[in-house]
Amino acid sequence: MNKLQEALKKEKLIFGSNKILKLLRNGKLKVIFLASNVREDIKGEVEHLAKLGKTEIVNLDMPNSEVGVICKKPFSISVLGY
Repeated sequence: MNKLQEALKKEKLIFGSNKILKLLRNGKLKVIFLASNVREDIKGEVEHLAKLGKTEIVNLDMPNSEVGVICKKPFSISVLGY
């Protein structure tokens, strides 16, 4: 969670699996954060594309509802990155 909090302060984070997958395909992300309850199909695709693009993945030990609260958003967040 410390890495997520640091990223919140320093980076402009991108939320949502569709945006993350699109940016991953274009090789434009450095780090991806996955909530503990992210859907398996999304997790598998993110992991595959991240491996191809040598992008770091951080598996969070909290569900998407908590990630939304930490990011000060009124919705759940399963996938985010920068």
